Formats: sequence, structure tokens, C-alpha cells
Amino acid sequence: MPSTPAYDAVIIGSGAAGGMAAHELSAAGLRVLMLEAGRDYSPVAETPMFNTSEAAPLRSAATADKPQGFYDATVDGGTELSGEPYTQADPAQAFSWWRPRMLGGRTNHWGRVALRFGPYDFKPKTRDGLGFDWPIEYSDLAPWYDKVERLIGVTGLAHGIENVPDSPPGVHLPPPPPRAHEMVLSRACEHIGMKVAAIRAAILTRPMNGRAACLYATPCTRGCSSRSNFQSTTVLIPPAQATGNLTTVCNAMVSQVDIDATGRATGVTYNDRETGAEFSVTGRVVVLAAGTCSSVRILLNSKSDEFPNGVGNSSGLVGKYLMDSIELGRSSQIPLLEKLPPLNDDGIFTPHIYMPWWLLKEQAAGQLDFPRGYHIEPRGGRRMPPTGISGLIASNTATYGDAARAEVRRKYGTIVALIGEGEMIPNEDCFCELDPTEKDKWGVPVLRFHWKWGDSEVRQAMHMHQTFNKVFSLLGGAPDNTAFAMPQGGGASHEVGGARMGTSPQNSVIDAYNQCWDVRNVFVLDGAAFTSSPDKNPTLTILALAARSSARIVELLKSGGL
Repeated sequence: MPSTPAYDAVIIGSGAAGGMAAHELSAAGLRVLMLEAGRDYSPVAETPMFNTSEAAPLRSAATADKPQGFYDATVDGGTELSGEPYTQADPAQAFSWWRPRMLGGRTNHWGRVALRFGPYDFKPKTRDGLGFDWPIEYSDLAPWYDKVERLIGVTGLAHGIENVPDSPPGVHLPPPPPRAHEMVLSRACEHIGMKVAAIRAAILTRPMNGRAACLYATPCTRGCSSRSNFQSTTVLIPPAQATGNLTTVCNAMVSQVDIDATGRATGVTYNDRETGAEFSVTGRVVVLAAGTCSSVRILLNSKSDEFPNGVGNSSGLVGKYLMDSIELGRSSQIPLLEKLPPLNDDGIFTPHIYMPWWLLKEQAAGQLDFPRGYHIEPRGGRRMPPTGISGLIASNTATYGDAARAEVRRKYGTIVALIGEGEMIPNEDCFCELDPTEKDKWGVPVLRFHWKWGDSEVRQAMHMHQTFNKVFSLLGGAPDNTAFAMPQGGGASHEVGGARMGTSPQNSVIDAYNQCWDVRNVFVLDGAAFTSSPDKNPTLTILALAARSSARIVELLKSGGL
């Protein structure tokens, strides 16, 4: 293998966790190598900011190479990647694994909803006896949430809602005002006791740190050439590169953490995705930030005489207790929104409001048949019409010409959707392991997934469905009679767990600072570290944990503790 220079830190992955680690470690003066499995990518140069769907090939319909549509920021990623299979233990209960293959990872096309976990979310077992407690509390992470929000820019207001922490004054950016459909939804939701809050989104509503405020030009899932939303590729990696301390290598598919005879990590081994050539790099610290399942796979594949079951797996917990959000959506046509005068429905990509979990007291009183909860994100409005707008005309009518245009004008903007994001309780039936026979094109064992929703998740999803229809009914809309079915595991792309943090080597893979119990110079900074999967989107917490752990790495390296 070709020899390469030693680094203070080798980071695997360049998304939320990897980008934050690179930003913090390089600013502290460490020599950092970042290995990204996908190709180089620049949203400033590559984002189609003002293109409309009808101008795209196939009207931007999904294809095998662009599963999210032609203009989506995804360039080489998806659930099915050539030469990179994964398998299912039970195809009838399959897990969908979405993998980015580009610099910046999922931060290029995530939804930008940025919610803090609350105090209850870190101690769920203490509250209801289910799952596991984190080894940290909200107060441990609060200053890191502050730091991240100031750095990336997050909208919000202080509402004082239980288990929905407010940021300190001056940290949040002003949220955008609610639009007509959001005002209507707010009144219906508040009528049945739900809380309505300003959205917390990683999108700039005013200039910040040399970045422009949002232009309302295009969906955030395309990326952003004005750097108005948060992406690792615009907010974290460029400043890290400017220090001169960061080296980035793309198309580097890491297969294992290299361990010496003393049980210490010396670096990693990777294959060039284009040529297949194998390389090894050395570093004083190895940071796993490849994404939940990718980091788990690397740990499991990192076998040695001292660690025959993989690095960090002395507890047998690597790959175990995999979780995802319970993501369920329903829609309805609301007559109240018909025939509105022309309005400017521009705004940031996310909804401008959301509904945090509102039934904590009822749950504590035993009035619900499921634990934990969910938040709701509404969708709707009258932005640039999509190519499918003709679907507003019933297919069994012969409407055409002026009558067709009038019908579209009457109904456009009257379809609203409610999307729930619920908490999943970790269970023993959800995990990933190395497939005993299947390998990828580089000869590395692939993951095999096991998945099963628990009864708590099924009852919670049914409650979501009933709540959505109750809101629709209050507004005169018809109930959504879509047959109830649980979403596919992994469908929310919020997978977390598999290398959870805890209080001892017996009950966890890493400690409260994301440091591997078995190999002290290995850190796991991405969603694999999660002990639970609350009803808040995970990205902001991944960023905060990565910032906190990076400070710990700097402290230990400078003090000789590693």
C-alpha cells in the first residue's frame, strides 16, 4: 500500500458530524484528513436555483440515477447503489437504507427542520421505564446547541412549551410569518388543544456570517448556491479548508479501522471507488462520522485478534437497537381555502409552523394507549405550480378550456398535508449485522438488516392518522381514507443507534463524550451514537454532539490523554 503522512485526526464522512468535526478540529490547529465515500460536490456551482420542474428531463420524474427527481442535490446516492448491496433478513419487513455519495452527505438535501431534544428526551427510561437513558442530560448539550445555532443559523421563537427548549435570547433568527393555509391549520389545531410553534429551520431569514438571507428561489433539497441554508459543504468545510489544516479525499470507501498489537487504532483502510486501489492512512485519532449504518458496518468489519467481533463490540451492542422516526403523512382538500385572492406564498422551504407533541399531561394520566409522542409538520400553499397540477381536475369529468382553468384556480392551494414525526422505542428486533456471504464490489462484507416496529409505534401511528383526520374534519375537508399501514423502516432517513453511548462498557459502545470504550482513540460522532430516537429530527443534535466531542478530542490530544 502507498505510504501517506500521519494526521492528528482521520475523519470518515463529511456530513453533519464529519463536517462539524473538521470545522472544530482544524480550527484548533490539528492536522485533519477527511475521507468521503462520494464524489466532490459544490452547491455554489452545481445548484439549479431557479429551474422549474417542467424544464427538467421527464419533467423531473424520479429515475434510477436521480431517485428524488432531476434537480435534487443527490448526485450518486440512493437506496440502491451499484456494487454496494445490502440484504434483508426478512424481505417482508425490509429496511430501506438511503446512502449519500457526495461531499457533505445528507446535509445537501435534508429537510432543514432543526429541533432541539428536550430534557425528557435524554431520560426516557426514567420517565416511563422503556428503552434506555442517555448518559448526558439536556443541560450538558444546551451550550452546544447554542453554539451550533449561532454558527449555522436557525429560526425560531420562545414559546415556553413543555419539553421543547427555547434558545437563549439572540440565538434564533426571526421565523417567517405563517401563510394562509398555515393560519387556517393553526386555528383548527389549537381548537383541539394542540400547540403551534414557529418553525425551527436551518435556513437564514436575514444575512449571517457573510451568507445571504434566503431568496425563496428553490427547494432546499437542491442545495443552495447563495449558502442561505445549512450544508456542510457551504458552512463547515470551506472554513476548515481555509485554515490550511484540512485535507479532503473523495471517493474513499473506508472498509475498516486499523488496530495495532496493543489494541490502539492507527488509522483506517479504504478503497478508491473509481479505481479499486486500496490505501491506508494513519492518524492519532479516528473519527467515525460516515452515517449511522455505515459507521456500524466499519466497526463490525474492523476485526483483529483482540477484537474478533469488531471494534467497540465487546458488549455485543454494535449494530443493535437501530431506530428510525415514525413518519406518516396524510392530505385533504380544504374547501375553506378555495377562491382566495392571489397571494405571495413564497417562503422558506420548510413549513413556517409546526405542532410539537401536546399530550404529555394526558399521557402521564394514562389516557393514551402508547408512550412517547410525535410532532406535526404541515405542507401546502400556492407556490410555483408543479407539473401535476392537472390532477386537481377529476379524471371522470370532461372539463377543458376555460372551465378547466377555472377549476384549477379554484382548487390550487387547497390541498394540505400533515406529516407526523414520531418517537420509536428501541427494540431487540431492529438491528444490522454483517451478512455471512454477501460482499460489495471491493470484497467487504455488507450489512444485513432486521426490522420490526413495536406495538407502541403502531398505536402511535394510528393516533397520528386519527389526529390528521380530526383536523381535516374541523376545516370541512374529507378524511384521508388511505388504508392504514406502517411506514417502511428507514423510510424517514432518520436512522440512529447501533453504537449507542452509555455509562459503562457493558451497556454501551461509547461513553458520554462519544469515545469508544474498547479503543480510546476512536470516536463515533454521527447518529449511531444515539441512545433513543425522540420525536425531533436528529440533525441538530448530531451537530451539537459532534461539536462537544470535538472539543473533547482537542482537550485530550493537547493534554496527552490520547
